[in-house]
Amino acid sequence: MFTFVNDFLRFRSIKRLYVRYERFLVPGMLLLGVLVDVVTFRTIQIHTALMILGLYAVLAGIMIGVIHWYDATNHLIEKPSKTAYLRVLAPLIVQFTFGALLSASLIFYWFSGSFAVSWPFILLLIFLMGANDVFREYYLRPFVQLSVYAFILFSVLAVALPFVFHSLSAWVFILAGGISAFIIFLYLKILFQIRPDLVRLRSVLSISISSIFLLMNVLYFLNIIPPIPLSLTDSGVYHFVERSGSLYLVSSEQESFLDTVIPRQTIHTAPGERVYVFTSIFAPLELNTEVVHHWQRYEAGEGWVSVNRLNYSISGGRQRGYRGYSYITHYEPGKWRVDVETARGQVIGRVSFSIEKVDALPSLIISEK
Repeated sequence: MFTFVNDFLRFRSIKRLYVRYERFLVPGMLLLGVLVDVVTFRTIQIHTALMILGLYAVLAGIMIGVIHWYDATNHLIEKPSKTAYLRVLAPLIVQFTFGALLSASLIFYWFSGSFAVSWPFILLLIFLMGANDVFREYYLRPFVQLSVYAFILFSVLAVALPFVFHSLSAWVFILAGGISAFIIFLYLKILFQIRPDLVRLRSVLSISISSIFLLMNVLYFLNIIPPIPLSLTDSGVYHFVERSGSLYLVSSEQESFLDTVIPRQTIHTAPGERVYVFTSIFAPLELNTEVVHHWQRYEAGEGWVSVNRLNYSISGGRQRGYRGYSYITHYEPGKWRVDVETARGQVIGRVSFSIEKVDALPSLIISEK
């Protein structure tokens, strides 16, 4: 009898603390998930990081199931049992795993594409991370919770499968969508058996999840979703680029202190001189693909006009990135940019600069890449 009373009082005390500090605990778990991601991706192998993300996804699914199973069994939350303690902790664990998974997706997609091109998808990830805190009460509602979980499964698989198959082909993205759709609908079938009252949400959940999958595919085939797992690690515009053994020698103008603080690349060229763009692209081991340098010039009234598309092959595995360059000989002064793209046209990064023609070249310095 005394044991039951002690357990009951201890549980009530824990629950009271949870309710009092919930507004701090929930965003705290989100922030913790983000911090764990930052540490994880800086200190361990990428395949280990992907395995951890897989465990997060499984844990999130288990905790969502625990919440609905416990609520469906009509237990009183005050009952001091082990499952009651787990029911109190489950929303925090869901918030932690959602925060970790969303921030991981943001980290991968942010570094694997140009914000100028991929901003709709990147802002969507940022919004979901923010909403995970600001609208936490809505996140605990089954419809919102399960819809976000479906989105997370798709985005994480779209990150992981290119590493698994060493390919950036469209079929890998489609496969990620197919696997995540199978998982989420199988999960919903099991969840409806655990909690039959959620069957009323079947139609609206089907519409929501199908819309998410349709949106993801539209963004992908419009080349708005970045080309995971490629990322631009270094880039620049130069007067000359030459390979010397295992290094590249680049010739650039001396920069002022202001230029180093506020990058604004302007290259001053003499008549007949070439303009080079150098890039270094990270790709995972055993991934071979084509990279395109898409040269474009800005023309008043017409916008960005395509001038040339120059491509070269890359082979993954070099930690500091696979290096390459392209150049043009015939050009006009003005604003230029080079989009670093995949063969499908997905933008990995962008090099923006201006060209000014001068009679005599400024002093140049040579550095190694």
